[in-house]
Amino acid sequence: MTGRPAGTPYWDPAELPSQPTLHGVVTADVAVVGAGLAGLSCAYHLAERSPGLDIAVVDAAGPAAGASGRGTGLLGPRAGPALDRAVRRHGPHAARLMHRAGEQAVRDVLALCARLGVPGGPRPRPGDQLMAARSPAGLTALARQARAARELGLDIPVLTAADVRARVGVPYRAALLHRPAATLDPAALTGALARACAGKGVRFYGRSPLLAVRPGDLVGPELVLPHGRLYAGQAVLAVNSAAGALDLPVGTVLPLEVYAVATEPLSRAAYEALGGPAGHAVVDAVPLAPYFRLLPDRGLVAGGGTATVPGGLGAPGLQARRERAWARLEDWLRSLHPGLARVRVTHRWSGRIGMTGDDLPVVGPVQGLPDVWYIGGCCGHGLALSVAHGAHVAAALLGEPAPGEPLPWHRSRAPRLPVRGPGRSLLRGYVDTLGRVARHAC
Repeated sequence: MTGRPAGTPYWDPAELPSQPTLHGVVTADVAVVGAGLAGLSCAYHLAERSPGLDIAVVDAAGPAAGASGRGTGLLGPRAGPALDRAVRRHGPHAARLMHRAGEQAVRDVLALCARLGVPGGPRPRPGDQLMAARSPAGLTALARQARAARELGLDIPVLTAADVRARVGVPYRAALLHRPAATLDPAALTGALARACAGKGVRFYGRSPLLAVRPGDLVGPELVLPHGRLYAGQAVLAVNSAAGALDLPVGTVLPLEVYAVATEPLSRAAYEALGGPAGHAVVDAVPLAPYFRLLPDRGLVAGGGTATVPGGLGAPGLQARRERAWARLEDWLRSLHPGLARVRVTHRWSGRIGMTGDDLPVVGPVQGLPDVWYIGGCCGHGLALSVAHGAHVAAALLGEPAPGEPLPWHRSRAPRLPVRGPGRSLLRGYVDTLGRVARHAC
């Protein structure tokens, strides 16, 4: 991976618990590496269900420093590949199971936000999520997903162009209406989880990147850090696309850099025309195409449109790609509505997501490392899924039986992809092609 994500997110830094650097030899019953939504959800559910457990959370920077604090805050039920592809790859039963799991994950996040409390906690803004189409390619993708939803018996209504315009004043030609859904501040949710964990006795160590994980001499794994060692009975590596740098045997979780911008408050007329009071979010049916949501202060956040494989790019090349991606997003958002023609962009930032070759996350024990679990690879749909994955792993560590059937992403590894040498150039070319197709579709 090259460098760190760039820019300044719209979200204000959250109030966080103390996070000293880990020095010397430290022990814990459970070590959680990664203070994003997945790791903090795991620590929170462990502490809530087993109050006497000694839990340590370790992060290379601190809570919300990674993808969990650099997202765009769309909370929706997408889980795994698009419905039609899920049916082809996994069959109708598994496809239905995956979508239901995504819906439940959204409900669980909304319930968690309510438990974490206000003030000081996240305030989700319930609203519909529209998967919309403006291009022939988008309409084709939408029709396939609508047909799959109907055959699976899922309640995903189809909206006509007039239905869409009644919600958001953008000339989309059709949409699918996804519920439950909401928008929120992802950094506020991550910070609230961190504070709740600290309130339950969880210890935090910041600026302590994991260098290696090894089987322990006696029981549990040994975590090697720059200034010390952490010995734990069990460990959870919620490190997403950093799995490759650690040589974890979890298949390929490819780091992709994605981009977002936020604007100053819109005029009241433009804000209302784009559905502001209702809190809608609009994503395109074409993969990687730009999407948008509105903010409580009447600003707009736009994301997508471009993705970059950062591995092997030098700092100047990566920054040049970032500048092009942000410029494209700005051009796109100004084309949405006449009221956005002169709106000022106030924030530009990037974040890293973890992609797998089959669009499915990896949530399971790490092969060859007893008592170690891995969570990652949500493929850009991690806000709800990460919280769900943390709760699932916490239950597994406590020996609680899993409710219902196992999901296709309850597994130990993803397919391997050629991420080094000539293969990386091919991957970068493929991702760039997807981005060009997505931009032309909009």
